[in-house]
Amino acid sequence: MNESTQKQLLQVLRETPRARTAAGKRASTISIRVSPGGYFALAALLTFVSVILLRTNHDFAALALVVATWILTPALVATDRVYFDGDRLFRSGLLHFLVRTIRAQRSQLSLADIESIEVATVRTLRRGGTVRYRYSVEVTGNGQTFVFASGGRKFRRMVQALLPHIADQKLDARATELRDYLCDAKELQTQLRGLGIPDDDLLSGMNDRTRERIRNASNVSVDEDDERAKVLAESANRLRVAGRLRESAEAFRRALHFAPRNAWLLYEYARLLRSQASAFGDARLLARACAALKLSSLRGSNDARLLARVGESFFEFGQPVRAAKLLRRALDLDRNSFRASTALAEIALSEGKLAHVIHHYRDAASVAADAAMAHLARREADYYARLNDDDDYLSAELRRMNWLEGAGRIQQFSARVSFAALFVALAGSFLDQIVAGVGWAVASSSIIGWSGSLLLRKFLSRRRGMESAGGA
Repeated sequence: MNESTQKQLLQVLRETPRARTAAGKRASTISIRVSPGGYFALAALLTFVSVILLRTNHDFAALALVVATWILTPALVATDRVYFDGDRLFRSGLLHFLVRTIRAQRSQLSLADIESIEVATVRTLRRGGTVRYRYSVEVTGNGQTFVFASGGRKFRRMVQALLPHIADQKLDARATELRDYLCDAKELQTQLRGLGIPDDDLLSGMNDRTRERIRNASNVSVDEDDERAKVLAESANRLRVAGRLRESAEAFRRALHFAPRNAWLLYEYARLLRSQASAFGDARLLARACAALKLSSLRGSNDARLLARVGESFFEFGQPVRAAKLLRRALDLDRNSFRASTALAEIALSEGKLAHVIHHYRDAASVAADAAMAHLARREADYYARLNDDDDYLSAELRRMNWLEGAGRIQQFSARVSFAALFVALAGSFLDQIVAGVGWAVASSSIIGWSGSLLLRKFLSRRRGMESAGGA
């Protein structure tokens, strides 16, 4: 590889998706399809109703219902999309057109009104060190929530267009990782070839001595070790976001070889170990992740932003005492750390200390960087203050939460019973009509219970009596 090629490679590796998209994609409108799960669940329910109508000799009604269901459902799925035009998020489609016509109001959320962005992941272990991640991004603010899930190029464009315009303190750890490291698979493969990192099949058959020999023979020539570490860390994080955990671990090992005292690199490596521990069910990897987090906090003991993120990770890893200690240290270094204050409030809530929860949320409201963050913190502080001061309201909320939990259990149980009963009903149709009739009766009752519990959960998911305080 000649010198000019090396420089071009390093320039590409230094560029993050955030840097590339901040300038160019704000002006264009980007859209992504909403997850169709809710539509298909409703379609399945209506299809079952049509089967019941057919069994009760209402043939025309059954035919009309099933035809209408499976004509409208694909149309609703195809048109229901979330759009971002550079200044606001809004949702559009056939269903939302009807709602907007009735209510004369569009569901939209401006960038200034966004309060928080959280990312949930669902992982499926494929083979070796590769995991298939499905990311669900939830954007909340001004009493509205927009959710979109990963699924290819359009998800990547939406993330790279939206997240760079949101303040760090509104993003959770996964959201910042998507913002900075989500990239195209072909682009990532080009980077790996330039860095000389073997693919997963080769890594699975290597011992430590072979890995060390390949690491030392890397074909990218960089004058400074910290520059090489930066480039390797960039690729390691992109590999982790892509679910290529074994290759990510190899890139992190190489990066740590050149910069073993880099606190942010240790933090990111701990996040990788946590991903591996969850994917492979290995408690030893989780212990190593906690050790790496502790070392990161020692190396970066004067970096308030890093300590806040490490504290959040410790809480996520199930160690609230360590998390609280680091978050308080972050606040000592930077009294304006919004995330440290809100994280301390969440830890206090997990310990049942309502007075501390209120105190930390009020502190967060006083240091919030914009009106949306202040509104979020004040709303939470007001809610928990009312719980603390009003015994009747506390009892009512406890009942709501218990009913919500019970409705969730009923919904799960009803779903399992309905599937089993449908199997019995279909099998019984070939064996015994009495068995089939019992199966259909149980399935009908279960689906009614499932539908009722779903509606009950929707109703109970909202906090009661807080509209005057800003809603929840």
